[in-house]
Amino acid sequence: MSKSIQSFNPSNGELLGEVNSASRDEVVQTIRQSKSAQKVWKKLPINERVRTIIRAYQHLDQYADSLSELLAREMGKDIRRATGEATGAIYMGQHYAEEAHRALNTRKLSGSTELQYRPLGVVGVISPWNYPVMMANNLIVPALVAGNSVILKPSEETPLIAEAFFGELQKHLPEGVLTILHGDRETGEALVEGDIQMIAFTGSKATGQDIMRRAASKVKRLVMELGGKDPMIVMRDANLEQAARFAVAGSFENSGQMCTSIERIYVDDRIAEKFEQRVTEIANMYQIGPWDMPNVNIGPIINATQHGKIVEQLKDAQQKGATFLLGGIEQPDRYIRPTVITGMTPEMKLETEETFGPVVAITRYSNIDDAIERANASEYGLGAVVFGNQGANEVADELDAGMVGINQGQGGSGDAPWVGAKQSGLGYHGSVDGHRQFAQVKVVSK
Repeated sequence: MSKSIQSFNPSNGELLGEVNSASRDEVVQTIRQSKSAQKVWKKLPINERVRTIIRAYQHLDQYADSLSELLAREMGKDIRRATGEATGAIYMGQHYAEEAHRALNTRKLSGSTELQYRPLGVVGVISPWNYPVMMANNLIVPALVAGNSVILKPSEETPLIAEAFFGELQKHLPEGVLTILHGDRETGEALVEGDIQMIAFTGSKATGQDIMRRAASKVKRLVMELGGKDPMIVMRDANLEQAARFAVAGSFENSGQMCTSIERIYVDDRIAEKFEQRVTEIANMYQIGPWDMPNVNIGPIINATQHGKIVEQLKDAQQKGATFLLGGIEQPDRYIRPTVITGMTPEMKLETEETFGPVVAITRYSNIDDAIERANASEYGLGAVVFGNQGANEVADELDAGMVGINQGQGGSGDAPWVGAKQSGLGYHGSVDGHRQFAQVKVVSK
């Protein structure tokens, strides 16, 4: 008898629906079917694969409103952000297909040698709950364009939106080219250990390490983004209003449940008091509430375990001397109120562990070298931000991160890849170079 996975509205605990969880035998069978489908899919010319993928995404346009509402109800983000993610994924699916087409075309080298980008086989995509459509999308599309088949294992927290979005997409692709496997940790382990050629994963560092161990025996390809603890340095000559607004927005976006959330802020002590005051004023304007509440900025925390982890970090900070400028350790069920803390120290969990909640954590520095050292002390290195003018470029050069923003966000623009340093990931995705990681490079001399 197969198990089921229930999905709940994180704002009120309402049961939204359930899906069947795949057993190990079902995983093996799905991989076998996916391998057969891939043998046919890879023989199609790349331009035909791209046209098929684009048409499949175009079919999703008519469902944009219903997909947005389901995403909001299941994940908890407000309807504006959910609509942005769902419609953005529909657009980006088509854009990435075209971009991957350009990336994966055969390249002529000197003489009679050419560089080909060939399919790997079956790619397993294990996606997170915080951006359940967009993050999966970014991995699935280049894998399909490259001629691979894809097996998607969505997060157990958001199975319904994954089924609705990618299940509809699946209908407009050749059978077996894209398959959805719902399940828990055991299902994910079976997929990683199965006869597949690549795993693309977004999630926790601990799970990423487990995937690496299980994939090592057959040296499977890996692309993994494993979270972050992004620092922000505010220099003396920074635009204080701009920096304060970014600090709050960067800490509170998606209820702080974002891998590039600003989780540690180091501010020059000569401007710290004014900065903290303005941050607190801005943060106090944010409002918690469910997805359909007007003017809501901060939705619920995804589950009780994550909620408890955030509260534990707040209690730890209080016990070790931090000062609450807004919020506190007493928090409502399901939500974390906008919280601003100053006096963060290296001994606090707030500085060392990923928080994943709407908390602005601030500390002061008198020497910029000390701020850089503390910013770099984390095992993570996904993104980092510096606000300032004179010397800001030099500070940015010293920050150990895959993406650094100077007086702006750290995600880059245009054809920039999404890339982490240190223990924030292995490989990267997005951009021409990122798309090529989903293919086998083959040098052919004629």
